[in-house]
Amino acid sequence: MKIKFTKMQGCGNDYVYVNCMEETINNPGEVSRYVSDRHFGIGSDGLILICPSVVADFRMAMYNADGSEGKMCGNGIRCIAKYVYEHGLTDKEQISIETKSGIKYLDLTVKDGKVCLVKVDMGAPVLKPEEIPVVADKGTDTFIDQPVCIDGSEYKITCVSMGNPHAVIFVDDTKNFAVSKYGPLFEKHTLFPDSVNTEFVQVISRNEINMRVWERGSGETLACGTGTCAAIVACVLNGRTDCEVTVHLLGGDLFIKYDRENETVWMTGPAETVFDGEIEING
Repeated sequence: MKIKFTKMQGCGNDYVYVNCMEETINNPGEVSRYVSDRHFGIGSDGLILICPSVVADFRMAMYNADGSEGKMCGNGIRCIAKYVYEHGLTDKEQISIETKSGIKYLDLTVKDGKVCLVKVDMGAPVLKPEEIPVVADKGTDTFIDQPVCIDGSEYKITCVSMGNPHAVIFVDDTKNFAVSKYGPLFEKHTLFPDSVNTEFVQVISRNEINMRVWERGSGETLACGTGTCAAIVACVLNGRTDCEVTVHLLGGDLFIKYDRENETVWMTGPAETVFDGEIEING
């Protein structure tokens, strides 16, 4: 079967997008593995389907590069906003998108008919260990700055869910940290029954950090929207930054605001179209 697609990226976090108002994907996990391959497929961090919704303007279904289904992708959802506006599926500059981690609300910044920035209400961070999930001692309310032994070394981690689980680790130098070595060790650690996304954070100032991320099911990516939100929540809870922070990622910058009064996290960042195409999938 032939599938029309659009490749898009937000801070280098790239996905293959399919408009499922017009196309049908029968085996999205298998399709995601195929199209994500950077040698034999299109090349991406996964597959995102733009679907109709009965509770919001649109629905997002996202699949990682290994075919596993994810609940939410911050960079991916910004690209959906750009797609639906620029393809005439909506003329609204404020839209809602249904995800497996709830309905998200987005504000679009439009210039000359093009969406250049998208602000997303990412919702409230989840800190209860059983809801993240992370294995903790019975009666533990949060998992903040807790010691974990990885490959013979002790790391302090803070666990947050932003619709998917994150473990945030503070390091001295993200540039030279061995993310490819330690990322898989955190991802599959017995602490995390559903595996985990891991953020390696270097604090530069009260309003600025560097971050690299290892995403479960995809490996190291150039950016992770939910991960940046989790990282800033962890920074604030550990007293390392203020609530409004610019996050420098390998693929670009995101601006995060942790609104503690209303208990929500706002993410603002770019969304870009790379190219449109058509691919034939066997089966």
